[in-house]
Amino acid sequence: MTDAQTKKPPLSGIRVLELARVLAGPWAGQMLADMGADVIKVENPDGGDDTRAWGPPFVESVLGENLSAAYYHSTNRGKRSIAIDLKTEEGQATVRELAARADVLIENFKRGGLEKYGLDYESLKAINPKLVYCSITGFGQDGPYADLAGYDYIVQGMSGFMSVTGAPDGEPMKAGVAIADIFTGIYAVTAIQAALIHVMRTGEGQLVDMALLDVQAGILANQNMNYLVSGTAPSRLGNSHPNISPYEVVPVADGHIILAIGNDGQFRRLTRILGIEAMADDPLFATNKARVASRAGVRGMVTAETAKWQKADLLEACGKAAVPAGPINSIAEMFDDPQVIARKLRIDLEAEDGTVIPGVRSPIVLSETPLHYHRPSPALGEHTDEILAELRRPETETKGNAG
Repeated sequence: MTDAQTKKPPLSGIRVLELARVLAGPWAGQMLADMGADVIKVENPDGGDDTRAWGPPFVESVLGENLSAAYYHSTNRGKRSIAIDLKTEEGQATVRELAARADVLIENFKRGGLEKYGLDYESLKAINPKLVYCSITGFGQDGPYADLAGYDYIVQGMSGFMSVTGAPDGEPMKAGVAIADIFTGIYAVTAIQAALIHVMRTGEGQLVDMALLDVQAGILANQNMNYLVSGTAPSRLGNSHPNISPYEVVPVADGHIILAIGNDGQFRRLTRILGIEAMADDPLFATNKARVASRAGVRGMVTAETAKWQKADLLEACGKAAVPAGPINSIAEMFDDPQVIARKLRIDLEAEDGTVIPGVRSPIVLSETPLHYHRPSPALGEHTDEILAELRRPETETKGNAG
């Protein structure tokens, strides 16, 4: 056994009850599971998490059995699944028992959706004052949109993100993955861990109120500040950067590469590579401020030269001259990249029947409390009997340890 395998992950002993489906909540749950938390995923017996059916592609067992869609497996590894019908009194009572022994609860029902079952924050706080209750909704617990359902795609549009994404002469464009959901899951984990520290200090749990719109608006970063400082809303620039030039996709003889020129020294070195050194001394292009103002001219002169190069040759030349540049990989090429291989981003988890389910490890690397990946995503209700048996044992044997 390696040293890393003998060390406990950072959230070992923390119990999480996940009443969430699709992406934002399960993404948070998977991150907590990777960090060692015991994450119990509560699923409807009739079909379970919606994403189990979001295929093709579907994962097949060694015997050809459908093990749910690849989408589901992207966000549910490391958890235990219990099948509970929340509409029944028995199911509600079971969830209350689980919540009484949990450190964290994650849910993504519409505002008030769990109140009718007695599973809202105030109800569960009464039986477990230390509970960190994370509610993930589209628009939060207050405001005029609080009762509306929230969808990642719609939030990408509402937040302004799509107004700055896409070609200037094309339609507004969403991201290639559900970034509002994913970032909300990540922010939720940050908030949950902060709340757990508060529990350890005071013994007091709290409600964590996460909203997709809040998160998606917040991550617009420099584009938000560009507007707040200038009063002018940024527009779509395609692959160009609003504050730096040239920082964009450029053509080469056999495709495209990315140039990411972040300062004047890098630009000067680029002009030497391309044989247009005079640009670096021209007042129209000598500084980043000037290049942003003369963006079209910069692009025209630079791309006229990059188009003469083979991709590999230009990337090699840029690398030798410390000019930031990179390829545009397909996902297949990304997994074949030697750096990705060296960092062991791909993981393969084996189910009890011998089926190997691939995945991607968390990007978090900790030297003393390494994350662990010990089980693939669960089958629907796979651990129901196991979890119910734990409830019959004394609470001191199964309670989490945040407090």
